[in-house]
Amino acid sequence: MGWGTILYFAALTGVNPELYEACKIDGAGPIRRTMTVTLPAMMPVIVFSLIISLGNILNNDFEQVLLFYNPSVYDVGDIIDTWVYRVGIGKMQYSYGAAVGMLKSFIGFILIIGSNKLSHKFAGRGLW
Repeated sequence: MGWGTILYFAALTGVNPELYEACKIDGAGPIRRTMTVTLPAMMPVIVFSLIISLGNILNNDFEQVLLFYNPSVYDVGDIIDTWVYRVGIGKMQYSYGAAVGMLKSFIGFILIIGSNKLSHKFAGRGLW
């Protein structure tokens, strides 16, 4: 939450205050000013945050899950990262662990490419 707050606050400080004044003189209320000035000015940061978040959607807090991880909770507490750790490193099946890790990375890459294309289509901007 901290980095997102810094990014959004930086985007808000980059908005020209004269735009708010012009909107207010034209008779726009606070909601209309938000829709016509604030959101378009923050759209690049919103798109950037969304694309990066979708790329990391498969990542979990591996360390936190691993701390509470034991054989009695394998069936309910297993996530991709702990499975790779248990099977790939614990049982020394490195090829399975590497394949699953690569598949996870590939799915994240596809999500980034797809969300970038969708952001170009709907918002008119993306990461590249």
